[in-house]
Amino acid sequence: MSSALYTYKKCAPKAAQILLLSVTWFCSAGGIDSVLSESPKIASFFGTKTRYEEVNPFLLQDPLMVTRKHDLLPDSCTPLQIVSVIRHGTRYPTRKQIKKLKKIYSLIEDSANSSELVKELQSWNMWYDDWMDGQLVKKGEEDMKNLAYRLASLFPALFTSDKFHKCKMSFITSSKHRCVDSTKAFIHGLAHAYFKLPLLNEDELETVWCREPVVNDTLMRFFDHCEKFVAQVEDNDTAMHEVDKFKEGPEMRRVLHKISNLLSIPEHELNADLIQVAFFTCSFELAINNVVNSPWCRLFDEEDAKRHKQRRCSDRLVVCIAAASLSVTILEYLNDLKQYWKRGYGYDINSRSSCRLFQHIFQHLDNAVSESKRYCLVSGSCFLVLTTGCNVFYNAV
Repeated sequence: MSSALYTYKKCAPKAAQILLLSVTWFCSAGGIDSVLSESPKIASFFGTKTRYEEVNPFLLQDPLMVTRKHDLLPDSCTPLQIVSVIRHGTRYPTRKQIKKLKKIYSLIEDSANSSELVKELQSWNMWYDDWMDGQLVKKGEEDMKNLAYRLASLFPALFTSDKFHKCKMSFITSSKHRCVDSTKAFIHGLAHAYFKLPLLNEDELETVWCREPVVNDTLMRFFDHCEKFVAQVEDNDTAMHEVDKFKEGPEMRRVLHKISNLLSIPEHELNADLIQVAFFTCSFELAINNVVNSPWCRLFDEEDAKRHKQRRCSDRLVVCIAAASLSVTILEYLNDLKQYWKRGYGYDINSRSSCRLFQHIFQHLDNAVSESKRYCLVSGSCFLVLTTGCNVFYNAV
């Protein structure tokens, strides 16, 4: 999914320019129910680790399918420029996540439990390794190539081979390897899948500067360059106190107790971080290898995903416990809580740190008549901060 800013020229007696903030998404005419049935019932509960296709499930059938949303671009409007902020494609777990996964997997291997689930987990191939460290996977490359094709198909007047050859579009990325590789894959999809240009060797590519992404961390990793954010949030041990409190709270203790019993692992050897990485492994297996029946998914009740009940309490959202420990919704909330305090509405500086990128975007929209397009490939952190700055999904709690 990509967040995009568009400038339109409206065809009316008095010409006017309209700025529209939108979330770019592509709709399907049908067949979604049959595709959704192929995913685990908990597949949409992984927050920032959720497989992209869970948002647009028709992409599992046809990753190039596009149907225009009429409210996205009215017939009376002509697009002048598009500035798109796009998250990287599907990636491997980070080194820290892999370290935690190896830890809980080792505990499972030593378990004396003879249940079918534990046997399956013990025989599961621990194929993740430290070198992967959040790098883009092959599936992630295809994500970006296909996204480029769909975006160009939505706005063919803005995506022409002539503009591409004349370098009237630019591609900016952070230095994160998954973002750089995602940008390259996006350019590849645009050039070869959409424009049908011949493949060039590395020497030829070097002569076409606009086919290479521009690395700009000051712009794309603005939070790392905001001293106040770094001091107040990133390097502040107390900034995540609500997250730490929830990890030790009664809701998480119920989850730990449940998993401890399922796996026959002493409860004191488990913690919220180990349980969470086991939960995310279900998503990684699904997103990277399309494993829909992973034992990591079955470790968490699918029935939990059907019972999502919440209430307000003490100025924060607390997951209710109804009949049984809703481990899926509790772990989903834990991830949301971290994003809320680190990248979302928890601290005012989170959104204010994005001013540099917002200024960059609107400066280019002001020059929409003379410029064609501009793309920015970012990390999920940047994407979350931008949506916070726009008050997207804001709920007072």
